[in-house]
Amino acid sequence: MRFLDHREPLPEPLRGAIVALGNFDGFHLGHQAVAREAIDWAHAEGRPSIIATFDPHPVRHFRPDAEPFRLTTLEQRQELYLSAGATAMLVFHFDGDLANTTAESFVGDLLGERLGAAGVVTGEDFTFGKGRGGNREVLEMLGRTAGIETRAVPPVMDGGEPVSSSRVRDALRSGDPQEAARLLTRPFAIRGVVEHGDKRGRTIGYPTANLALESYLRPKYGIYAVTGRILATGEELQGAANIGVRPQFEPPKELLEPYFFDFSGDLYGQEIEVAFHHFLRGEAKFDSLDALTDQMERDCAEARRMLAA
Repeated sequence: MRFLDHREPLPEPLRGAIVALGNFDGFHLGHQAVAREAIDWAHAEGRPSIIATFDPHPVRHFRPDAEPFRLTTLEQRQELYLSAGATAMLVFHFDGDLANTTAESFVGDLLGERLGAAGVVTGEDFTFGKGRGGNREVLEMLGRTAGIETRAVPPVMDGGEPVSSSRVRDALRSGDPQEAARLLTRPFAIRGVVEHGDKRGRTIGYPTANLALESYLRPKYGIYAVTGRILATGEELQGAANIGVRPQFEPPKELLEPYFFDFSGDLYGQEIEVAFHHFLRGEAKFDSLDALTDQMERDCAEARRMLAA
């Protein structure tokens, strides 16, 4: 799958594409509906399809101190867009220049001249351009001038409310990964490179793979039943993971620490993805290491049971 940068010339074979345009962080049911409309339209006309996303997220540009909220990395989005059937992923790199681009210039110069888009699909609530000066009506009007056909997809409704990234984030923050997975159509997953830690887990019989959380949203701190995937080999693992600040140990350090059942290999330096399936309990500090290991044994047994079910 092609990985495109909006600042670079578009390869000629991709000009005339149908573009799905949005943030698409998480790629939940609503995002998938927009992408499906663009891909089906492109197939019907024999055109390439491009899913365009923004990175960094515009919120990060305007509010650099905002707490982490990302649901996916660019690499994860690329895999999701490929699975959806898109020809390419285009990244609009959101910086000061893009933030100051007017709606007219965004459509005429970027979508029209630079990308040569034949059609653009957005959600009905999509806004764009300096000061959010563009919306679906403005896009349609400017698109006619630039020779770009436009379509807007209504929100996917669920329980009387639209599916949104905010709903996914709220579910994860409240410790409900199953609700998040229902809206995403897959479990929320954190990807990272396994780091060397203090190896305390190894000393108590539960060696863990330590992952930094970086820009990912922080789910509710606690213990989860998880699955893991080693990206280099595709090997699938099952386990239990702690995400949080490890109140049993000093100093506090925010980490994701999965312990994988029946696995004895070396994961240091490898990129893995940890998917959250069930919330077991919140973080807690125990009176002794023996009490902690007894609880970890119970956690692992419960995680095995829930993952088997």
